[in-house]
Amino acid sequence: MAVIQTAGLSKRYKDKWAVDHLDLRVEQGDIYGFIGRNGAGKSTTLKLLCGLAQPTEGEALIFDRPLRDQVARRRVGALIEQAGLYPDQSGRENLRLYAGLLGLDSPERQVDEILETVGLSPKEKKPVRHYSMGMKQRLGVGLALLGGPDLLLLDEPINGLDPEGIREMRELLLRLNRERGLTLLISSHILGELSKIATRYGIIQEGKLVEQISAAELEQKCTDYLHLRADQPRKAAALLEKEFCLLHWEMRPEGEIRIYENVDARAVGQALAKAGIAVEEMGLHRQDLEDYFLERMGGADHV
Repeated sequence: MAVIQTAGLSKRYKDKWAVDHLDLRVEQGDIYGFIGRNGAGKSTTLKLLCGLAQPTEGEALIFDRPLRDQVARRRVGALIEQAGLYPDQSGRENLRLYAGLLGLDSPERQVDEILETVGLSPKEKKPVRHYSMGMKQRLGVGLALLGGPDLLLLDEPINGLDPEGIREMRELLLRLNRERGLTLLISSHILGELSKIATRYGIIQEGKLVEQISAAELEQKCTDYLHLRADQPRKAAALLEKEFCLLHWEMRPEGEIRIYENVDARAVGQALAKAGIAVEEMGLHRQDLEDYFLERMGGADHV
């Protein structure tokens, strides 16, 4: 089931498309990593999805309902940019204030449960201004959890955190997904951390969605592979599949053959030569996760 589905979703500011005809799909139970350089359109997209900005064009469905639908909106919790915290109030008082603004009934128990969920003590009376950045971010997630949403939209939740804060946030997000069944859409430009939790990815560049890919597909693409080009690519592929009992390989649109199994390159060359197929190019290709994303986001200078 699609929790989020957009069609041509766009936002234009004067002569610039901040979000450019986005076709996004987030499935129920996903931890969807929304990746792009700073200024790529991640925050604007999340603002559109939670109703903080109005689209210039296109549409979006949340739980199969339009964005303006109040039933759908009540199922969404969001932390966009920084949480609007009252610095002189404790974490518990902040949650109580926001619960009142949302008109929640009997929020006391829910507030205590949320604080424990995000790793903050309900008995802590220290004002938020004395919180660490990690504590503030976890409290921000707590605010997003008010009302018991089924979907969380989180904008750069690990940005600016130290290693311990990043680990705490990562564990919290995984717990919310696995134990509560929440669907998460998390924007970030920190590839290494997002790759530890994401089940699917969307890559955005200059407001346009470059690619959507599952974690399993990405793992395969970032696996070492033997690539080759031959003068008869289809005949070569059929021969190699039969000769080496290949299960994991693909023929690219431009005729390149990629073999994702451990095969002897010399034996491959000999088999093709014996069949009268000329090898034009062959070699082992290595690509890691960071290389993959950098290539699609426009190069290393874009991160």
